[in-house]
Amino acid sequence: MAFNLTGKKVWVAGHTGMVGAALVRALQPLGCEIVAARSKEVDLRRQDQVDAWVAKTKPDAVFLAAATVGGIKANSTRPAEFIYDNMMIEANVVEAARRNGTAKLMLLGSSCIYPKLAVQPLTEDALLTGPLEPTNEWYAIAKIAGIKLCQAYRKQYGCDFISVMPTNLYGPGDNFDPEQSHVVPGLIRKMHDAKAQGLKDIAAWGTGTPRREFLHVDDMADACVFLMQTYSGEGHLNIGTGEDITIRELVETVKSVVGFDGAIVFDTAQPDGTPRKLLDVSRLHALGWRHRIAFGEGLRQTYRWFQDNYAGARLTVSAG
Repeated sequence: MAFNLTGKKVWVAGHTGMVGAALVRALQPLGCEIVAARSKEVDLRRQDQVDAWVAKTKPDAVFLAAATVGGIKANSTRPAEFIYDNMMIEANVVEAARRNGTAKLMLLGSSCIYPKLAVQPLTEDALLTGPLEPTNEWYAIAKIAGIKLCQAYRKQYGCDFISVMPTNLYGPGDNFDPEQSHVVPGLIRKMHDAKAQGLKDIAAWGTGTPRREFLHVDDMADACVFLMQTYSGEGHLNIGTGEDITIRELVETVKSVVGFDGAIVFDTAQPDGTPRKLLDVSRLHALGWRHRIAFGEGLRQTYRWFQDNYAGARLTVSAG
């Protein structure tokens, strides 16, 4: 069933983050009214505040992109925040949308919802078929709960609430904090700072052998807008490229883009995470959407954004 966003009031929850900002960029040409709740005004972990804001604003559609996110280290050291924050945000926004008659809602999850050793590439049907990767299970469990929440509201209340599961994202607006970032921005920051300091080598976590899929955030936003307007099903949908590379290949590509000429030392005492995480995107392709931004070009664009926005950033990298 088509759901035309033109002329609709659309709430992008999490509009200041990398994903939310990309959604705002993708929505702007469509002629919809984009609304946002600033964190100073509305704590999405508080049901009363979310209810009051949604009752006042009355959005026709919601993109639920707000989340507490981070890489392996952040997940490992802040498990309570990752599960509590994300479950509260999902429950509060979904319930407020139902109470106030929101016509459509999209919940954005993550490919980490799938079992650690699921058959590759990961189909949507792999959900809940095995144990999760321990290094990000707290976030994964919260996102699985969000999927099931949307399905339950669809079954009980007839709400047109859908879920999508993007693969690993990167791009402008990412978090480049060396302690809390995902792998792509973390490597960009680390190599940029190491180059500036003239370091001869840096450390990269793990063995370099795991394989990962990476999608530019603007491609992800384009897919989300496409699916919001064209998809209305109970099952969640994967969003990705259907292509992956090893972490070692990623490191070498980032090294070339940044222009760091030092050595890379793989710290095998640190965890690798899931051995492989490649999404099966055949259902998405069958609906008529494919990614457009090649990985190399996307990395160069991301690094240019980093340089423009992080000039003079504090140098925090030490030799590996």
